[in-house]
Amino acid sequence: MNFKRILIGFILGSCLSNTSAFAQRGIRIGYIDMDYILENVPEFNQASSELDSKVQKWKVEIETEIKAVEEMRKELNNERVLLTKELIEEREEDINFKEKEILDYQQKRFGPKGDLFLQKQRLVQPVQDQVFVAVQEIAKTGKYDFIFDKTAEPIMLFSADRHDVSDKVLLRINRASKRRQYESRKEKKQAESDEVESIDQEKVSSEREALIKERQSEREKILEQRKAQRDSLRAAKKKEFTERREKLLQLQKQRKDSIANLKNQLQNEQEAEEDN
Repeated sequence: MNFKRILIGFILGSCLSNTSAFAQRGIRIGYIDMDYILENVPEFNQASSELDSKVQKWKVEIETEIKAVEEMRKELNNERVLLTKELIEEREEDINFKEKEILDYQQKRFGPKGDLFLQKQRLVQPVQDQVFVAVQEIAKTGKYDFIFDKTAEPIMLFSADRHDVSDKVLLRINRASKRRQYESRKEKKQAESDEVESIDQEKVSSEREALIKERQSEREKILEQRKAQRDSLRAAKKKEFTERREKLLQLQKQRKDSIANLKNQLQNEQEAEEDN
């Protein structure tokens, strides 16, 4: 804090001591109101609102735990006369442990280096970076000698509105935001176009695959039909061969039987003649 005061005092002192040097072209001094800028950056307000919701959730969690501890202590006081010394000490130890947990959680969320502090830093830092860039551009184009932050040390006791360049900074930030949104929309549109193209390609590919599968299925059907025809012809030929073979075997058997019968007949006739 003191260093900032000394630094600003040194700068202002230098300006005053060199008034004659600056008088020829005039000194241009501007300032910004960081609080005003933050209030008018939509992205910051949205993120800040989300952080507020988190903070409220953390507070509710802490209040719930505190009520639970108070209930534990109340129950202990009501039952103290019925408990042994060891049980009382054990219950008190549980309560103390629970209270310590609550304090640790409070420090984790709301301590000097807790989640709230860190998330606020992360929340403000991007806007501060944008403000820094915008101030550099304004100082360069507007030929400002100095641009101060009204909300920072040292305290500014008076400042004329004509030196306030906060709206210029906001204008540049909003323009940059719109450019990012436009680029984001453009990228989104390109992504949607790529997605449509990808879908079309997938559709064409699917149709091609379906056609290939259909043709393959037709070929398989034709091959199956041909195979069925071949199998049918083979079966018919096999049946015909089997039937012909059986007929030949029957004819051979009949011939053998006829020869055997003829031999028996001749033998019988011969035996009959011999008997006579």
